Parts: sequence; structure tokens; C-alpha cells
Amino acid sequence: MVSTRRYDEDLRAIGQALEARDISNFELKRLTDAYIISGVPEQTRSVRSKVRQWLLRLRSGSQAESLTFGLADVEKLSQEGRARRSRPGQLTDFRRVSNNLRTIGAYLDSKEVELVELHKRPISITLSYRDKTGEEQREDRTVSSFYNFFLQLCGKRR
Repeated sequence: MVSTRRYDEDLRAIGQALEARDISNFELKRLTDAYIISGVPEQTRSVRSKVRQWLLRLRSGSQAESLTFGLADVEKLSQEGRARRSRPGQLTDFRRVSNNLRTIGAYLDSKEVELVELHKRPISITLSYRDKTGEEQREDRTVSSFYNFFLQLCGKRR
């Protein structure tokens, strides 16, 4: 039941796509060949965000966005993200969704588990995954509980 996907890369790319849509709280479900995300954009002051939210409400009657990323989509997002990262020595901001998700992905990779679901709320995260024996496990943690793991990852990259 061990996954061959690299969740740190996949989740970072998905996080960058969510940041572009101003979504920081969401539910993510992993299927065999895709990720399905449902989330509501934050109320921000940017005109682009407000227009997108207005159009979404107009079309669907709801602010919730549902996104599906196939594995090829995730790989393309990852390549685009690498191309945009121009300053390799730049300090990384843990509070960004993409860095939260990259850290969580690296945590899952280190445990050698298969992601089932991830629920991200303002200060907490619920992870559901299958361990090596195929048993489904669930962890409810604060976002900040991943900070030390994040610092370790940053230290390894330098």
C-alpha cells in the first residue's frame, strides 16, 4: 500500500494553484489518478478576487470552488512553479498554503503512507492516510505543529 507519489511536490504545486485562487481552507481528496479540492476563496480586497467570487456565485449560487487536478496537471503545475522560483536562497514563508502543503507532503513521504484526505482549516489540519499495512489512520493537528518539521526541511535544502 506504499505510495510512489512524492506528496511534497504534488501538494506544493496544488498549494500554489490554491494561492492563485485565494483559497486557504479546503478539503482535498486523493483518488488513484487525481486530486479533488473543494474550498471557498477568502474575502480579500483585490478586485480580481472579488470579480472571480461574484462570477462563481452568479454561475453556481455558491462561493465554493471545486477543482480537479489529474497527475499530469499536477506535474505541469509543479514545472510552472519551479520556473517561477527565481531566488533559491530566498527565505521561505511557512504561512503560505503552498509551504504548508509541501511540509505536510514531506511529512507523509517520511511516514511512507498513502494520502486519502486532507482537510485544511484556519488553524488545524486533519489528515487521513493508509499506512504500510493498509490500515486507515487519521491525525488531527494544528498547522503550527508542522513548523519544526518545516524548519528541518529548510535546513536540509541549504
